[in-house]
Amino acid sequence: MRLLLDTHAFLWWVAASGGLSRKAKSAIGGARNDCFVSVASGWEIAIKVSLGKLRIDGALERFLPEQLAANGFRALAIDLKHAARVATLPFHHRDPFDRLLVAQALEEDLAMVTADPVIARYGVKRVW
Repeated sequence: MRLLLDTHAFLWWVAASGGLSRKAKSAIGGARNDCFVSVASGWEIAIKVSLGKLRIDGALERFLPEQLAANGFRALAIDLKHAARVATLPFHHRDPFDRLLVAQALEEDLAMVTADPVIARYGVKRVW
């Protein structure tokens, strides 16, 4: 299965916190699954770090690529088709990061690993 990790799912995975469900942990850790982390999540993390709402170990410019490599995750670039897809989405969410992640999941046929039940209202397969 091809998975797009929501920002919180990525952070909870790398922190080995107790936030992830058993099903989410199994999916992320599954050898047959390909896990993607959006550049939008990197941007969201950068904003939260700069506002003091999130602390990470070390410099952000090293943290993100190191965690992707260490966990076998792949970065998902933001494409113009992703941005355009956002315009067609209903407003189940006002958060621009969530809307972009949903658009990426729909365009790239990815299931999303997220604790947010509203994501499924967009027609995205939600793993939780």
